[in-house]
Amino acid sequence: MDGENGLFPVVEIPDYDEDGEDQDSSYRPSLAWDIEKGDFVQTRSHDIVQSGAIEAYKVWCVKTVHTERSSCLAYDDDMGVEMGDALSEEDENAVELAVERTIEEALMADPRTEEVGDFEFTWDTDHLHVSFTVTAEGYDGFTVEADIDI
Repeated sequence: MDGENGLFPVVEIPDYDEDGEDQDSSYRPSLAWDIEKGDFVQTRSHDIVQSGAIEAYKVWCVKTVHTERSSCLAYDDDMGVEMGDALSEEDENAVELAVERTIEEALMADPRTEEVGDFEFTWDTDHLHVSFTVTAEGYDGFTVEADIDI
């Protein structure tokens, strides 16, 4: 019995890219996350919006930096940073080095991360502002910023 006369038709499905990004098996689209609101992005009719693959990776980077390691049962033990330990260092220079180390270790756990660097710190009375550049495999570097309560 050939495919044309079978019970079900055989249809060739073409490969295409819905969101205009290169399809790379290591980057997957995800549900869009609004970092400011801490919730999924929704349309006016409350449908959840899908984000592109690199945007999902960027959100992962931000969420990783804001998640204390082993604080969420939903994440494995490799997800997150050890900011509590970093902030317990004796002086500002030591804190900055420890913050840099824990962020770099957390983000480099993902094999798509090529480089984490260009750290800049600003100290305020109640928080430490840190910004840095992440370079992901196949993409230009992008800046990540975080305010850490001290």
